[in-house]
Amino acid sequence: MKAMILAAGRGERLRPLTDRVPKPMIPIAGRPLLEHVVQLLRTHGFDDLVINLHHLPEAIKDHFGDGDRFGVRLRYADEPRLLGTAGAVRDVARSGFFEDEDFLVYYGDNLINADLSALWAEHRVRKAAATIGLVWMPDPGDRGIVGLTQDARIDRLIEKPLPDQVFEDYLINAGVYVLESTVVAAIPPQGTPDFATHVFPAMLQDGAPLVGHRLQGQLLSTDTPQRYQATCEQVADGHFQLP
Repeated sequence: MKAMILAAGRGERLRPLTDRVPKPMIPIAGRPLLEHVVQLLRTHGFDDLVINLHHLPEAIKDHFGDGDRFGVRLRYADEPRLLGTAGAVRDVARSGFFEDEDFLVYYGDNLINADLSALWAEHRVRKAAATIGLVWMPDPGDRGIVGLTQDARIDRLIEKPLPDQVFEDYLINAGVYVLESTVVAAIPPQGTPDFATHVFPAMLQDGAPLVGHRLQGQLLSTDTPQRYQATCEQVADGHFQLP
């Protein structure tokens, strides 16, 4: 099955570490974060992968090569300028990589040990245009929050909500999606669109079937020094089982 790992960001908030190491290559338990991500995807049957690259791309290419050593087929999409999360998928789709198949998108600065097979299965059963992996976390302020109907249809999305926008039964967008190939047509053909800010809200407004799936597992973030340190500590202490 096909998946795209979004790994092109510079990791500005992790500087100076990311001045010399691409954000997806920061070490966790002695291995690059991206190795754990590839292992998770391979375990759940996603073995045909593409990674978008921008900052220090050769460090990732030299480490992973064609992916054979990690049990996957691996390709790269170089971005001389950043395209945004949805823009990156749009350009890879134009290359023919997805071949009109459903595919998974994974934000490469997250460490997840969840059951992605269950996420994929719900997407197929529900025949959703997009199925968004969700978790509950106590700090929603600089994340994206999602509201669900009783049948797990998404009825609202708010990116980086203000305190008075946080509703009681929110869930956090975990940055892992299963998408129908038709979603590519909903991505603006130009610019640097983002899924959570631009594409999903527009699809929701148009009545597209968006489903939320509560992930069976944990999510750890690495996008700030504090979160990266906490992630390393939780892994070292055994509170997080690596994929």
